[in-house]
Amino acid sequence: MPLKYAYHPGNVSHSSATEVAETMEPVARSLGIELVPLDGATSCGAGIIKQASRRLQLTLNARTFSMAEEMGLDIITPCAATAGNLKEDLATLKEDPNLLGEINETLERTCGRRFSGDTHVHHLLHVIVEEVGIERLESEVRNPIDFDVAGFYGPNIQQAGACGDDDVHDPEYLELIIDALGGRSVQWEGRTQSVGVPGLFSEEPTVLRQAAAVLHEAKSEGADLIVSACNLSHTVLDIYQGKASRSTGLATNIPVIHLTEMLSFSMGHHNTRLAQLRTRIAVIGD
Repeated sequence: MPLKYAYHPGNVSHSSATEVAETMEPVARSLGIELVPLDGATSCGAGIIKQASRRLQLTLNARTFSMAEEMGLDIITPCAATAGNLKEDLATLKEDPNLLGEINETLERTCGRRFSGDTHVHHLLHVIVEEVGIERLESEVRNPIDFDVAGFYGPNIQQAGACGDDDVHDPEYLELIIDALGGRSVQWEGRTQSVGVPGLFSEEPTVLRQAAAVLHEAKSEGADLIVSACNLSHTVLDIYQGKASRSTGLATNIPVIHLTEMLSFSMGHHNTRLAQLRTRIAVIGD
């Protein structure tokens, strides 16, 4: 019997990172995970909406929770920012019955919904390790990822209650997956650091320094590529690495891919993209 979840792809999978949505589906299929779309679900807030209105973000996410609750399913997402934000808001609502009641009044008035608190949120990373199992994952490998790989968690899922049974301060789930796919996991401190995504447009110099530090450390520790469990952080680490290098003088040139891409490539899906990745690894770097 397959695992079944209400599927929230995360914010950027709809637009700037469609490769996540494209690779998530075959990965889920190979691992026996049934994805039930949360049609009409909104952004989790991405750490941005709450800066303007905490109440608005809570209401939007409570609406998403009510949709999953109506299906009788927990939520799964491949995005660390989405998982972290949803987890945080879910805990806030469950811990404050008065606030939950007020949010429900707004939901009933605006969309005819209510949320009782009966759902949970999971990142794909934690579902694979804790529910699917490493042995099952190993059995699905068709193209070993034979590189030195630096796994990047980001800070959003590395908080109490949001990282499954993994260690909050010294996680290992990404490394377990990298090794299971035939790669060689790199041990490095920057894997849980923020690269400042919410502040990109208001504090760009700070964000570029943060990104440069993470990219440079991964290179210095011998990584051939970075695999990110956070779609938003991936955007900064990939698109802005040239600018980060120019602003800091640090070497930052290294391929960055999403967790779902690494999983999909290793399972024999999107072989042409795996070939392109091998070319990038051969060309990029010192």
